[in-house]
Amino acid sequence: MASENDVHAWIREMPKLENAYLQKFRLYESRSNFYMVGRSKNRSVWRVLKIDRSEVSELNITEDPTMYREVECSELLKRIHEGNKSIGGLKFVTACYGIVGFIKFLGPYYMLLITKRKKIGVICGHAVYAITKSEILAIPHSTIASNVDYSKNENRYKKLLCSVDLTKDFYFSYSYNVMHSLQKNLSTNENDKSVNETMFIWNEFLTTEIHNQLNNNLWTVSLVYGFFKQVKLLLSEKEFKLTLIARRSRHYAGTRYLKRGVNEKGCVANDVETEQIVFEDVPEGCHMQISSIVQNRGSIPLFWSQETSRLNMKPDIVLSKKDHNYEATRLHFQNLYKRYGNPIIILNLVKTREKKPRESLLRVEFANAIESINRHLPEESRLKFLHWDINKYSRKSTNVLALLGKVATYALNLTGFFYCQVNPNSKPKDLLNQDESDGPNNVFSHDSSDSSYKFSVKPPKYQTGVLRTNCIDCLDRTNVAQFAYGWAALGHQLHALGYIDAPIIELDSPLADDLMGVYERMGDTLALQYGGSAAHNKIFSQRRGQWKAATQSQEFFRTLQRYYSNAYMDAEKQDAINVFLGHYQPQVGKPALWELDSDRHYNVGSRGSNYIEEAPFHRSLSDGNILVDASSAIETEEKNEESENLFREEAQDSSSKGLSESSPEISTCETDSSYPRYTPSMSRRQILLDAHSEDYPNSDRIFFNKRLDSFNCSNFLDVDWISSSGNSCEDEPFERSMLIGSPVDGQSSENVVKGMSDSESCLHVKGQEQNGGNVNGGEYPDGFVKWVMHGGLFFT
Repeated sequence: MASENDVHAWIREMPKLENAYLQKFRLYESRSNFYMVGRSKNRSVWRVLKIDRSEVSELNITEDPTMYREVECSELLKRIHEGNKSIGGLKFVTACYGIVGFIKFLGPYYMLLITKRKKIGVICGHAVYAITKSEILAIPHSTIASNVDYSKNENRYKKLLCSVDLTKDFYFSYSYNVMHSLQKNLSTNENDKSVNETMFIWNEFLTTEIHNQLNNNLWTVSLVYGFFKQVKLLLSEKEFKLTLIARRSRHYAGTRYLKRGVNEKGCVANDVETEQIVFEDVPEGCHMQISSIVQNRGSIPLFWSQETSRLNMKPDIVLSKKDHNYEATRLHFQNLYKRYGNPIIILNLVKTREKKPRESLLRVEFANAIESINRHLPEESRLKFLHWDINKYSRKSTNVLALLGKVATYALNLTGFFYCQVNPNSKPKDLLNQDESDGPNNVFSHDSSDSSYKFSVKPPKYQTGVLRTNCIDCLDRTNVAQFAYGWAALGHQLHALGYIDAPIIELDSPLADDLMGVYERMGDTLALQYGGSAAHNKIFSQRRGQWKAATQSQEFFRTLQRYYSNAYMDAEKQDAINVFLGHYQPQVGKPALWELDSDRHYNVGSRGSNYIEEAPFHRSLSDGNILVDASSAIETEEKNEESENLFREEAQDSSSKGLSESSPEISTCETDSSYPRYTPSMSRRQILLDAHSEDYPNSDRIFFNKRLDSFNCSNFLDVDWISSSGNSCEDEPFERSMLIGSPVDGQSSENVVKGMSDSESCLHVKGQEQNGGNVNGGEYPDGFVKWVMHGGLFFT
């Protein structure tokens, strides 16, 4: 049996940092300076920051190095007041809870402050907060003249910035790195800088100036955008806490039709990391068991787009022939390898059953890209994939969640999950370095001021690798699959915590229903951010036994809501995101943001829905700053040698092409295994039959579904085994979607409405002139616009 000292070496430690971080602030002003006073949580440390107000276009920040006590700080403020009495003295401005950042447009600098907050959760004793109110202040004093020539554009930029609502879906912590996973926080030395250190920090650009001048982050908070929800659940009269976190990447960020696919640096649209944390509900200050699992979603990493259209709810998918060797796709998976390790498991849910090939074009080309990358990787490091048409199964009475649960369990066995024991009030650098084979579990007694109880010491578990899920939008179908993975993981997590005897939770159990509710809420939140409406949750609704007509009505109105947002609101929303993230920085004498075609990806000709003109390929502002040089974190930060070698591009001969360069039609040619060019006369079956013919000769063993028409395949599990639950999944005739017919579950609004005649015309708009920011322009009733903007019930 190990000694008690050995036991504590087995227990990971979280930082006790309440005295090191400033958490509450008071802002004062004189005519010449702002003075910000910050204090620690227990009021033992007081610091002072001075911001110069005499310069119109420069930001000068000075930090007083002295650590004051409360009385000393009060005396300092009195002296400052006395010294400025002749020009008005020192005035209190506002209480606040941190600086979001500083920004400059064409005139002065502005400061963004958090003025109200609320606690939304606790991780290992460390509070996590949401913003409930923020404020923006101009730095120069009102007596300092500004150039009125730019006032109109200046106000418009300021309005754009303020349209990014910091009170929705942003969260932060003073003492816990909420932008990182639990495993990373507990497994990384304090001085270690990772390749993706700021990937999920949305105010990174806004804090650049103050960080550069002060060389610390005492005064700022790191904002993460996405989703955070913590709930207390009950299992067999034992309580535990479940936390679901979604972190949205700031790279290539934006809205649905303006951000698709991948950019040249390997960043994909709608890139979201999801973490599910489970821990014991124990008395404060006690050792606890904690577990987490991380998964990822992101757009299909190819160069493709869909043009926003006010006349078409289902825009054509346009696949570019830009990246013949799939270099951007390779960079994307290289980055995933750096972040998560091996294996990378791809779950691709796009359709293969289509009357007119749309999604299936991307599915075939994505398979080509994976094959091209795998050809140059050692067998143990190859990308693992499953192409599984979720629509095929969900159209029947199949229990789709049970089938996805099988896939999730198999993937979970490959990646593992994180588990350890932590002391919430210690430092993180004393890390656990024992293996699972170090010895049997031991039991020790832990005494605290409030309780005494026994805990079992267990060796840690680690997650290595990640499951990456995608559909077309990475919203609706993807969220269903992510719930299935979270459901499978929860059984293993609770088993590791000792709450259940076997790592299985029945899908019909109340616990699974509670988990589904949290994932459904996350799906709605992420869908609103990227797609403009809540998620299509037909599978969840069916699972709960919701009335079919109510489900159909809800899905239809969400389709309309998403269409309206994409067609009329996303362009301005994208501009606001580009300004907030610093992808566009205004400059005097340069074109204004609204004068640029900044997020146009392709020039689509009139000679066919999938024809790409030979015009220049327009990239979005998220690739870097058009007017100010900027580089990706992936390029500028230190590279991981192992992953560089693992994903190094091999020399390829001239015949290695992904998309044919000579033909205007969409082409999906590969080195030795050529896919046919798509022409309008080709049937869906023909393109899939030809694509299947070579069976990926250089890849791992590929498992195909016995029904060739479905073309589900994988290189790491048997597709027929997934569907061996006894449910019928035979093909059925293709059915046209009706206007109020429920969309196929999990699929986005782009796949909803066909055959609209007179009813459709009420949604079609001949055009809209810009009129002072009125997105409606008189085309829709005010009640409809209000419903689109704010949700709730809609009455005609």
